[in-house]
Amino acid sequence: MTAVMWFRRDLRLADNPALLDAVAAGDGRVLGVFVVDPLLWERSGDPRRDYLASSLRSLSESMGGRLVVRRGDPATVVPAVADEIGAASVHVSADYGPYGQQRDQEVEASLKCPLMRTGSPYAVAPGRVLNQQGRSYQVFTPYFNAWLAHGWRQPVEAPADVTWVKAASEELLSAEGAGEQAALKHWQAYLDDVAAYDDERDRPDLDSTSRMSIPLKYGEIHPRTMLVDLARNRSAGAEAYRRELGWREFCADLLARHPHAAWKPLRSEFDKMQYDEPGELFDAWCAGRTGFPIVDAGMRQLAETGFMHNRVRMVVASFLVKDLHVHWRFGARWFMRSLRDGDLASNSLNWQWVAGCGADAAPYFRIFNPVSQGQKFDPDGEYVRRWIPELRHLDGKTAHEPWRYGAGAYPAQVVDHGEARAEALRRYAAIR
Repeated sequence: MTAVMWFRRDLRLADNPALLDAVAAGDGRVLGVFVVDPLLWERSGDPRRDYLASSLRSLSESMGGRLVVRRGDPATVVPAVADEIGAASVHVSADYGPYGQQRDQEVEASLKCPLMRTGSPYAVAPGRVLNQQGRSYQVFTPYFNAWLAHGWRQPVEAPADVTWVKAASEELLSAEGAGEQAALKHWQAYLDDVAAYDDERDRPDLDSTSRMSIPLKYGEIHPRTMLVDLARNRSAGAEAYRRELGWREFCADLLARHPHAAWKPLRSEFDKMQYDEPGELFDAWCAGRTGFPIVDAGMRQLAETGFMHNRVRMVVASFLVKDLHVHWRFGARWFMRSLRDGDLASNSLNWQWVAGCGADAAPYFRIFNPVSQGQKFDPDGEYVRRWIPELRHLDGKTAHEPWRYGAGAYPAQVVDHGEARAEALRRYAAIR
């Protein structure tokens, strides 16, 4: 008896219920496989590809170098792998994304053995948190309270006795710094500072957020593990962090119930919103050359590192949608291609939150002023100067207004914020 463990967004051995089921079904003999899906690979930028390769290398090392990596359509590759070894069953963590569910149905239809779904990438699987009428929540705070009341299982240990079955595999070159052990080490180190999270999470200049969105994206750590640790900490920072994990699961729940929300607004009236086609202004936004320092610093951080501070993500998103009047889905696609932590549910639903067209969204008339946002959350201009070399000659807050204090080689503003804001409100009034 041999079972197949098909790794996807669960690149770890500990706290992996699907893996435990695979070990039990295979009498300890398991073939672990990861399929590089060309559809997802082509839509990913270099930062995501590089990180994935590093994470896979780390996972394989924890398996004695026996992770099998194949490239191709999962509906063809997974059944072929199962047939090669005469697998009794194929085991996965359930995927609740629109593409993932369709892919798994196609794989299941092609298999000669059962596809067993156990667990998920979430502390509470989408669809399980319901109101008293048996319906899903549309507003976050009631969802969060019900999510807390529902609770989650305790983390489970890694299987103690596994014989990893060897098979032909593709080699993936990678750098260091990813994987289950790196994620756990980073998380444990961050717990020493989590008490400050509530006060510092909006400060990109301090660089004090956890960056655990990346390991969570690839399942190098399960949110259950993090929630258990946070429960031992009574600080406001730990509570704020737990709330953010709840928001992540709220987004997953919304997308599972409304698959169209990946690229279409949840609030149908926004189908009538007038947007401009992406052109030179969109290109300037992508390149970090809009003439608004906090926006450009964020976009350059993204281009260079595959990461952007969360507060800055909100600012650059608001600027694209409400200053440049470009549809949010263009920004969401750019983020998904560029971010190492690109997660479809969190990405699309957070863009909709900023654009005012999602569930529990910010009001459309809440339009971030990019200058005052920079001055408030990067008060000494450290973040801006870190990512925009052209402004390093400006001290303190002056870096947020280079047109007043000497822009040098830095580009001029591509729009007038006041005029852009008025136009955004005019367009919103037209669909109300």
